Amino acid sequence: MDFRLYFTKVHLGNPPREFYVQIDTGSDVLWVSCSSCNGCPETSGLQIQLDFFDPRSSSTASLISCSDQRCSLGVQSSDAICSSQNNQCAYTFSYGDGSGTSGYYVSDFLHFDVILRGSVTTNSSAPIVFGCSTSQTGDLTKSDRAVDGIFGFGQQDMSVISQLSSQGVAPKVFSHCLRGDDAGGGLLVFGEILEPNIVYSPLVPSQPHYNLNLQSIAVNGQILPIDPAVFATSSNQGTIIDSGTTLAYLAEEAYNPFVSAITYAVSQSLHPVLPKGNLCYLITSSVTDIFPQVSLNFAGGASMILRPQDYLLQQNSIGNSAVWCIGFQKVQGRGITILGDLVLKDKIFVYDLAGQRIGWANYDCSMSVNIQATMSAERSEYVNAGQLSDSSSVQNEPYKELVMSVIAFLMHISLAFLFL
Repeated sequence: MDFRLYFTKVHLGNPPREFYVQIDTGSDVLWVSCSSCNGCPETSGLQIQLDFFDPRSSSTASLISCSDQRCSLGVQSSDAICSSQNNQCAYTFSYGDGSGTSGYYVSDFLHFDVILRGSVTTNSSAPIVFGCSTSQTGDLTKSDRAVDGIFGFGQQDMSVISQLSSQGVAPKVFSHCLRGDDAGGGLLVFGEILEPNIVYSPLVPSQPHYNLNLQSIAVNGQILPIDPAVFATSSNQGTIIDSGTTLAYLAEEAYNPFVSAITYAVSQSLHPVLPKGNLCYLITSSVTDIFPQVSLNFAGGASMILRPQDYLLQQNSIGNSAVWCIGFQKVQGRGITILGDLVLKDKIFVYDLAGQRIGWANYDCSMSVNIQATMSAERSEYVNAGQLSDSSSVQNEPYKELVMSVIAFLMHISLAFLFL
């Protein structure tokens, strides 16, 4: 199946060096591979040049000790551990796909462009704490999809968005719009994208991830017979928004009626096939002409409308027929429902951490957008290698030039066609 990876560029250290990092709203910390890394790929099948951060080569880098107050931020969010042997603030992360990384925290400068009123650009930077990876396991070691690291956009204190917000450099809100077509690209914004059709749903409080209260699912306007308790948030269930997940996952008690409803809706014109367990269809026309609209209904009255392309994946072709498969994967029992890039693409998403809510709207992510943020009176926008925020009082002016520069930094690539 079409495996997509969204990544951007960041510039770290002095002199600044460029690193490609995956965008991940399901984790908190920015980390990059370091010169002493064991198991880190040295080449990438994504046609990008990998690099290794070396604290000794940056004039402004410093190691974070266990006694440093910034280390305690990671400890409080379970993102840091202390080594009694060398007094280094270290970390170990495990991801949902079984991969993992460990290393130590360093402090250095993140470089970005500040856009003043009148579109005048000047260079700037801010100190941040990020991870220096010394070991990687699992899929992180594979060269075919290798990047330099992961940019965690979670809401814990060690995340970059929280660090910059606490310094008054950026607002505590960010947005993204991921293009789903083969051209790739999109927007990653430190600030709020303004779009009149955005609907908001409150975040479930006191959760480590971006949990929303999914209340029901409708197919062709018909609510499916799913017990709402299936989506209730607890330590091992709930609904998470995660850009670091490629597909989407539904708890078994929701997945079965969902697939049954899709199958019934197209039963007059299509019959499913089952390659390696996936429910697929041979289609000679447009999927939008055949498959139904799906609505995910959340607390606060916010609904997320899914087109067929938001829950189906095109695999390949057989003769004159395209093979389209159900892209949602089944999670056994009442597990965690994860809405990954399959669902998130071709939509504006706004993560309002100050207001503790997430908003979204269907959108053509190749188009320009309006951006609002609250910062100093002199600064109009904040751009960081594909991240942008703006405090201009002019809310209806599209920032076409800035959008184009952002698109150049936020990219996706189709890595492989796999059957899961």
